[in-house]
Amino acid sequence: MAIHMGMITIDCADPRGLARFWTAALGTTVAQDYEGEFLILAPPEGGLPLALQRVPEPRAGKNRVHVDFGGDDRLAEVKRLVGLGAKEVAEHEVPGLAWTVLTDPEGNEFCVSAGVH
Repeated sequence: MAIHMGMITIDCADPRGLARFWTAALGTTVAQDYEGEFLILAPPEGGLPLALQRVPEPRAGKNRVHVDFGGDDRLAEVKRLVGLGAKEVAEHEVPGLAWTVLTDPEGNEFCVSAGVH
C-alpha cells in the first residue's frame, strides 16, 4: 500500500483574503469554507485541491516545501499573477527548464515553470 497526494495546504493569516488571490490565479472557486479557518478550493482541471489554513504565527524564513505550476507561456502567467497580487522574487534557468519564483500576497513562495507540465 502507498499513500497518494490528496491536497496541498497553505498556512496563512487570512484564508478568505488569500482565497481571492488563489481562486483567480487557478480559475477555481471555494468548495468548502469551515468558518473562515480552513478553506478548500475546488481542484483546477488536472490538479489537486488547494486548502488555506489559518495559523496564528507569521511566515518566517524560506518555505521548505512549495508548489510548482507549469504553463505554456511562463512570462504571460507571471505577469498575470503579479497583476493579481503576487510578487516576483527570482528567475532561474538550467538547460531545458526555466522558472520564476513568486510569492502570494501573504509571502508564501511558489514557482511557475516552462518545460514542466
